[in-house]
Amino acid sequence: MTGSGVPTETPDAGRLTSFDAVVLAGGRASRLGGVSKPDVRVRGRRMLEHVLDAVAVAGARRVAVVGPPTLDVPGGVLLTLEDPPDGGPAAGVAAGLVALDAGTDRAAAWVLLLACDLPLVGGAVPLLLGAGAQGPDGAMLVDADGRDQPLVGIYRRAALDESVERLERGRGVRGAPVRAVLGDLDVRRLADADGAAVDVDTWEAVRLLDG
Repeated sequence: MTGSGVPTETPDAGRLTSFDAVVLAGGRASRLGGVSKPDVRVRGRRMLEHVLDAVAVAGARRVAVVGPPTLDVPGGVLLTLEDPPDGGPAAGVAAGLVALDAGTDRAAAWVLLLACDLPLVGGAVPLLLGAGAQGPDGAMLVDADGRDQPLVGIYRRAALDESVERLERGRGVRGAPVRAVLGDLDVRRLADADGAAVDVDTWEAVRLLDG
C-alpha cells in the first residue's frame, strides 16, 4: 500500500471474467484545437485503438463507444451517442449503458468504464478486473496526486443503473459531471503506480508520449 492507504497491489483471486465496456469518446477536445480526440495518433496509433485493444485483450463481452457517428470503430463494437449530442460525460455513461442493452444477450453484471484518451490504459485493465469485486460497487484508479480517476474504473452494473436513474429523476444527466453518476458509489481505490491513467488531452502530452 502507498502512504496514503491506497492499495498498489491486487490479488488475482476473484478476478472478473464477465464484463461489458463503455468507452467515452465524445466532447469538444478544446485543448487539442477541436480535433477528434479519439483519432489523435499516439505512438503511431489512434488513441481509441489503444483503449479498444486493452478492452479486447481483457475479454470484454460487449463494447459500446459513445462518440460521433462518423467515428471509425471495429466491427462488433457498438457506436452510440447521447441525444441530444454534447450532453457531457454523465449523459455519455447513460447512453453507453442503453447501447449495451441493445444486443440479444443479457448485459454483464460489471461494466468497465474508460475514457478514449488513455493510450497507456492497457496496464490498468487487469488491475481493475482483479480488484473490482473487492469493492461493493467496483474499483477505480487514483493518480499520483491522489485524485480519483472515475473514467478508469470498473463498476457493478446494477449500481450504475441505480445511480443514473436517480440522477435522471433529479437534475437530469445532460450537463452533469461524471461524478454525479459515480461519486456516491462504494468503490475500492487503487494507486496508479505505473501512470496507466495518464490522459492525453493536449498536444504537449502527445509529444511527451511520442518521445
